[in-house]
Amino acid sequence: MSLADFAVILESVLTCPNCGTERLETMPTDACQFFYECTGCGELLQPKSGDCCVFCSYGSVPCPPIQAG
Repeated sequence: MSLADFAVILESVLTCPNCGTERLETMPTDACQFFYECTGCGELLQPKSGDCCVFCSYGSVPCPPIQAG
């Protein structure tokens, strides 16, 4: 295994389920993000049931703790 096998991706594209706006965001490494305001329509996104954060629900990459898990 190489070091790349353990790299955590810190950027994720969030996609609003309401309007489809996509935005590249940097994920926090020390906490889950429970809320995100869509830059397109202003919808306040919250994690879906069973997900720990908005990145796990609406992101192209799950949050760092899940990646490392």
